[in-house]
Amino acid sequence: MTEKVMVACTGQEVKTDGCASLRDNFNYVVDQFADLQILRYQVPGFESLSLRQKQLLYHLSEAALMGRDILFDQNCRYNLSVRRTLEAVYIGYKGDRTDPQFVALETYLKRVWFANGIHHHYAEDKFISGFTPEFFQTCLSQVRAAALPLREGQTVEQFVAEISPVIFDPAVMAKRTVQSGDADLIRASANNYYGEGVTQEEVEDFYARMKAGKDPVSPVSYGLNSRLVKENGELVEKVWKVGGLYSPAIEKIVSELQKAMAFAENETQKAIIGKLIEYYRTGDLKTFDAYSILWVEDTASDVDFVNGFIETYGDPLGMKASWESTVNFINKEATKRTKMISDHAQWFEDHSPVDKRFKKEQVKGVSAKVITVAMLGGDCYPATPIGINLPNADWIRRDHGSKSVTIENITEAYDKASLGNGFQEEFVWSDKERGRLKRYGFITDNLHTDLHECLGHGSGKLLPDTDPDALKAYSSTLEEARADLFGLYYLGDAKLVELGLVPDAEAYKAEYYKYIMNGLMTQLVRIEQGKDVEEAHMRNRQLIARWVYEKGKADNVIELKRREDKTFVVVNDYARLRELFGTLLAEVQRIKSEGDFAAGKQLVETYGVKVDPAFHAEVLARYAKLNLAPYKGFVNPVMKEVRNDKGEVTDVVLDYTEGYADQMLRYSKEYSFLPSYNE
Repeated sequence: MTEKVMVACTGQEVKTDGCASLRDNFNYVVDQFADLQILRYQVPGFESLSLRQKQLLYHLSEAALMGRDILFDQNCRYNLSVRRTLEAVYIGYKGDRTDPQFVALETYLKRVWFANGIHHHYAEDKFISGFTPEFFQTCLSQVRAAALPLREGQTVEQFVAEISPVIFDPAVMAKRTVQSGDADLIRASANNYYGEGVTQEEVEDFYARMKAGKDPVSPVSYGLNSRLVKENGELVEKVWKVGGLYSPAIEKIVSELQKAMAFAENETQKAIIGKLIEYYRTGDLKTFDAYSILWVEDTASDVDFVNGFIETYGDPLGMKASWESTVNFINKEATKRTKMISDHAQWFEDHSPVDKRFKKEQVKGVSAKVITVAMLGGDCYPATPIGINLPNADWIRRDHGSKSVTIENITEAYDKASLGNGFQEEFVWSDKERGRLKRYGFITDNLHTDLHECLGHGSGKLLPDTDPDALKAYSSTLEEARADLFGLYYLGDAKLVELGLVPDAEAYKAEYYKYIMNGLMTQLVRIEQGKDVEEAHMRNRQLIARWVYEKGKADNVIELKRREDKTFVVVNDYARLRELFGTLLAEVQRIKSEGDFAAGKQLVETYGVKVDPAFHAEVLARYAKLNLAPYKGFVNPVMKEVRNDKGEVTDVVLDYTEGYADQMLRYSKEYSFLPSYNE
């Protein structure tokens, strides 16, 4: 599971290594538009790596970029054609680029780049264009027909007629992924994981039949790497593999992985890359499990990566995975913190407040480290995780453990970019809370990510007869809630002081305050007025914050206080709040362990979805005055090989100067391998 960063970093003091002073003048902010801010991240320590490690990182990074088109197509079948059309207009437009219509088109294109498609990356709603159909047609008249993604035999007029409703009609493909409600979730969703005419009932029946009679102890992740379509009235899986769907891009990924093998740090890592290549060539999910086991058991390599069809947040039924990649190397000094946590994993499991029936008797293979990311791709770009815990298969976690990472150069970039932005002054109740955030915030925020990824996702177990997919559309929200609650509960435990992970028994209050403020109030800046909460991580945070607020009312644990016509969060009883986190953790673990769909649905729908409109309007108005962007993402550094006169690679260097639009256009030129319509 991957954890996207929380909204509106609070500007706390950053404590980093001794090189931090050298990075203070780094230009973190690249661009800002709509509700988005584009940042840079640095890759400290890259220069000190060996040439062999740099070459390994280079080819893994190239593999991370080769699959970019896959995610665009997964998110909606029109995304590639819309992106390529808008890019052609953007490059070839001959009119006034300060014209409000063109500025709106430019902003729309930048949003499409950021979201890997025409729907908001978090809210899931389709973007409103801001420019008119008439202006769009005028722009297209300036573009050569050969530059447009026309279907075979299609005229420009026919193309405009096909593509215009996708861009301009709010009712067409209105939401990328619908995860709750009474509608058919498959038909209501605009994503491209299922073919035309496929219904939710048909999907559920198809995979139920596929699972019947199969190994319940170590089941493959059915449907993970395929699109389910109808051919001649029959349901058929189109597998994403070499020779299958998305083959042109996957072949490029495999080619770079093959090059990377030559620079593997050890035989184990070489075997891991080789098994991933085998999986891409065959599409066999048992091979994917074999790769995942090899990957999770490799704790010796300094360089590591994620590459493949991994997370299932984008599928309404939580089965089919988006393509993603990260490339990284270990931060050895900071990893001392996560090693301390993983070394005591059994203690944390044993002392968890959940029912004994749902605890692991023996925690296996839990490893954790802090990493420095060097390249982001697919569903990790431009919006990126701050932590990762994989593999996702429960039986692999049970038998082989899990690998967790906290991406500290990303959290540092968020914090550096947010210093002095006025957010704390507007939303934090008093100097007392602001003082805690300044003193402890960076430490406890990273520590919560460590606990979330390393222990939260890796904790607990399913009962023997529980279907891993039993929670359906609610599985992602509840899994993130489970991991968050595990981290929150233990942040307030004296064990963390004993282990030296926090400086004193007051530190946890910084994260508790920020989490409740975010879940109840400040993350609402990410949602348009009148909309529900849709994204799984946001639902998770609201679910937790609202549940503990409601359950703690009798004891006045949390208050929403008014001052100068503004609402503020005030936590009155931190000890009692921790108890409530433990109670909710026990219930969410029970729901997952038993596969209690009804209880899970009730919890999410009651606490995680709806927003009070008046309160929402207040938060939006206050945030708007700060001129901040609630969502943030990144441009990657440019990784370049340096060659001598003989053509030999003598170094690999990083260039941080590329702009946002420049990077996106270059990626579309150099890493675009799929046709516009992948049918």
